[in-house]
Amino acid sequence: MLSREVSEKLISIVTKENFADSKTECLVYSYDATPNFQSMPDAVVSPRNTEEVSKIVKLCNEYNIPIVPRGSGTNLCAGTCPTEGGIVLLFKHMNNILEIDEENLTITVQPGVITLDMIHAIEEKGLFYPPDPSSMKISTIGGNINENSGGLRGLKYGVTRDYVMGLEAVLPNGDIIRTGGKLAKDVAGYDMTRLLVGSEGTLGVITEATLKLIPMPETRKTMLVHYQDLSAAAKSVSKIIANKIIPTTLEFLDQPTLKVVEDFAQIGLPTNVEAVLLIEQDGPVEVVERDMKKIAEVCKQEQAVSIQIAATEEEADALRTARRSALSAVARLKPTTILEDATVPRSEIADMVKAINEITEKYQLTICTFGHAGDGNLHPTCATDARDHEEMERVELAFAEIFEKAIELGGTITGEHGVGAMKAPYLEWKLKKEGIAAMKAIKVAFDPNNIMNPGKVFAKDSKKRVVITR
Repeated sequence: MLSREVSEKLISIVTKENFADSKTECLVYSYDATPNFQSMPDAVVSPRNTEEVSKIVKLCNEYNIPIVPRGSGTNLCAGTCPTEGGIVLLFKHMNNILEIDEENLTITVQPGVITLDMIHAIEEKGLFYPPDPSSMKISTIGGNINENSGGLRGLKYGVTRDYVMGLEAVLPNGDIIRTGGKLAKDVAGYDMTRLLVGSEGTLGVITEATLKLIPMPETRKTMLVHYQDLSAAAKSVSKIIANKIIPTTLEFLDQPTLKVVEDFAQIGLPTNVEAVLLIEQDGPVEVVERDMKKIAEVCKQEQAVSIQIAATEEEADALRTARRSALSAVARLKPTTILEDATVPRSEIADMVKAINEITEKYQLTICTFGHAGDGNLHPTCATDARDHEEMERVELAFAEIFEKAIELGGTITGEHGVGAMKAPYLEWKLKKEGIAAMKAIKVAFDPNNIMNPGKVFAKDSKKRVVITR
């Protein structure tokens, strides 16, 4: 627990109404969207501006109190679970769009802005911000930046990192820095912006962000392609790219996913095929028409059994729903849903899906696989019950084998969810001890007292994933 002295100092910074330390109030922020991780913070603090953030961080650094910056808590790696107590830092007051600069094509926002609210404000100006995480209706831009969120449009447009031009951040000693800006070019010193993006709150607190915008695409078109052969679907992905076509969206759903999504959404999905690809292209009308025609030809060459092209925007929305509702649909099967991500080169998708299916059968589990086929990022999602300890042990073993297989195929343990506490024990499998040592050196240089989101990224036990409770 925080000492009375520290609590009073925090209250003097943010006022009493922005400080909470009761068990009931702290319980709300003891977990995030990650199953089976829960740890109580000692207090929840809501600063109103950057200066207050700086004062809070200085105080915590002086007293060695952990700080966990938190957006909406939608992350899936236990990244905002206060595994070592301390204070949770909320940004409900720092939720303003500060500027939309149409001359420089940028938007400047505070970290608490809801992603979809920001996108709507941008689109009213005829502009476009491509990153579209599935949680965008409730996630915050600060959380997106900390986790370097991806989305369905990542294949063509990239991820959050590719749109962050500049940041204001508070370092672990309380110093306020600005990185980057509205410049198209800037190579003055180390790229601090990119270092902070995706650092999961372990290097500092982001208090403001300047993001790149682009013109709104002229049009877009959507299709759903059906396959009776998983390998044929995977080969289609590689062949589309080999034909020098980069679709906006190129998503994969296997048969188990199709069945639960159709049962949930009732949108007329085929449930008698082995897999589908959801493909979308945007841009000038003539380019979209040309690309979609060529994509259809490629899919037919690779044994597609049917191609469904959306004739209206309503039909296109229904097809997108098939992918966006996958997690919600699987979550209806059992009390606990574990959504993972493992990424491989797109040429290895077929082998990765095959391995997931074999591992699923080996451990007698319910795992549905869907994800961003175009960039090799698959989401094996397990419906289970955390109260069944024997089954949970099998779930742990299954995902460990899935991560091992991804690495064996030239992939990684996470393509977009982050490391957090959930995947920290597996990070050394990917980076080896030398890579971990280099990352730890950066962490120590920034945060020698280890107050910024401790217990994340670097695991105490690298041999086994551990459920952390406090």
